[in-house]
Amino acid sequence: MTPLLLLATGIAVVIGGIVVLRLHAALALLLAAITVGVFTPAESIISYAKDTGKTEEAAQKLAEIPIGKRIANGFGATCGKIGILIAMAAIIGKCLLDSGGADRIVRSTLRLVGEKRAPIAFLGSGFTLGMPVFFDTVFYLMLPLAKVFTARSGGNYLLLVLAIVAGGSMAHSLVPPTPGPLVVAEVFNVEIGQMMLGGLAVGIFATGSGFIFAKWINRKNPVPLRDTPDSNLADLKIQAQKPDSELPPLWLSILPIFLPILLIAGATTANLLISEPCPCKDLINILGEKNLALVIAAIAAVLLLIYQFGFDKERLAKTFQDALSGGGVVILITASGGAFGAILQQTGIGPWMKGQVDAAGMSTLGILLLAFGVTALIRFAQGSATVAMMTTAAILAGLADPAVLGCSPLYLALAIGCGSKPLAWMNDSGFWVVCKLSGLTEGETLRTFSVLLTIMGIAGIFATCILAKLLPLI
Repeated sequence: MTPLLLLATGIAVVIGGIVVLRLHAALALLLAAITVGVFTPAESIISYAKDTGKTEEAAQKLAEIPIGKRIANGFGATCGKIGILIAMAAIIGKCLLDSGGADRIVRSTLRLVGEKRAPIAFLGSGFTLGMPVFFDTVFYLMLPLAKVFTARSGGNYLLLVLAIVAGGSMAHSLVPPTPGPLVVAEVFNVEIGQMMLGGLAVGIFATGSGFIFAKWINRKNPVPLRDTPDSNLADLKIQAQKPDSELPPLWLSILPIFLPILLIAGATTANLLISEPCPCKDLINILGEKNLALVIAAIAAVLLLIYQFGFDKERLAKTFQDALSGGGVVILITASGGAFGAILQQTGIGPWMKGQVDAAGMSTLGILLLAFGVTALIRFAQGSATVAMMTTAAILAGLADPAVLGCSPLYLALAIGCGSKPLAWMNDSGFWVVCKLSGLTEGETLRTFSVLLTIMGIAGIFATCILAKLLPLI
């Protein structure tokens, strides 16, 4: 079977399993991974392995590994990357809810910007947080605030959810120091400062377009606040009715949110500004490693809960159980999606795309649109926006010469970032994070989250092409 046919088969199994057979998402994704893996010829696996830099011997060994073990390897690799992050972020979010910290932040924000401008505040906060922190983590941290605000105001829950998504997801793909734009900028030799400015310009335009859609879909098909594994409506409404005097202080409430941002951003800044090894830089890098930074933030969130209610063992145990029950489901689905993505990559779809790109000769506009389309297709195939950006950057690295491209390679990097937004569906971890934690159904998530990201990606590539024409920066 050809790579494209294998891709289509996998997609059909996932959609059929979830929509028709009503299987749990994790089971549908694993079933799709098994189906694709069984029909993938050894030659395709070898081709994929060689394309990733493996030797002939290593490629042969990969092709000989049983399908079950290859799926388990993909599952474990994904879980290793996101497992601790999601678990710790789930604890942070639950502690913010139970302690009243989320309510304190919402009330303080409303006093500052006013209730009518609250969605703009969520949009801007999501974009700001999305620069140093992974989108999944941003959503975990900000969703409790949206829930508490909705419980207090009584409406516009979908608008707040999509505002967080719009801000956080665009910054995640366009503005360093998040991994995707950072790696693409390095591959294309684009200065980090230039990438940040270009990402901000395109990102603000794309985010604004997404916010317009969010307001429209919220009016047309509003979604109410619902019970989710980590929170229920009754508790949220009781929390919303508490007087300010019963809530924790603002500085302690925001500490679990801003602490990981400061630690992660501090490590990135230290690596950029300090070239020589030194104990101070080493300590900052240790504390700023994303997993440890989230563990430290989770400890701060637990201390917030203890500050509010004292050292109540039963309350703490229930908080951890509720948080990890919800977070565990997301980890299971995300890791299953990672296994499916790993098996899809082994079909040889990457080398096939590279062959098509090498044979193409295009104008500046054509190359930018090609970068956008290839990234979108890879994102659709395996789910991860960051992986799609890195893969496309490697494929198109030879086109980053301004003499060939006709403009600064900055615009090629931005086109790839925009291309990582469209076609997000059920093999994307962000899809399931938004779906399960916000209480949306799979169909509602496809009609809102997936369409929102597609609109922002198209708006972003439009802005990128205009800027490349007006300011080529050669």
